[in-house]
Amino acid sequence: MISATTMSTAMEPVHRDRLMRLARQVSFDAGARLFEEGGHADRFWIVRTGTVALDLHVPGRRPAVVESLGQGEMVGWSWHFPPYLWHLGAEAMTPVRAWEFEAEPVRAMCAADPVFGRAVAEWVERVVSQRLHATRVRLLDLYAPYGSGDLW
Repeated sequence: MISATTMSTAMEPVHRDRLMRLARQVSFDAGARLFEEGGHADRFWIVRTGTVALDLHVPGRRPAVVESLGQGEMVGWSWHFPPYLWHLGAEAMTPVRAWEFEAEPVRAMCAADPVFGRAVAEWVERVVSQRLHATRVRLLDLYAPYGSGDLW
């Protein structure tokens, strides 16, 4: 099932095509760290193949995996919001092929064309909302006395 947060479902073709002009192909070996929580967020990726785990630093424990991302999904949204620092960490769980985008040219393109900028912002907002929900559910599973079952 393709998520409503993938670029292909969240953006009109004209905006996708424009954004893709800035993409470059990259690959990561399994176990490679894409970024660390708190680091400078200067790029993002769209997964072509493979799986990337998003994790959260937990003092005294291994990082807690809060979500796994696959084909078509955006890895990293912190590039879009000052102060441009990663809110989570990310690791390739399998070999990953992705499209990589440098943040500065994307932000400049968004600033120069408000319609395009709004399309990108709405896509990123969907991703952030989905990630916050996934993180909440995962942390409840890990640390709440009764898991993430119905609270109401």
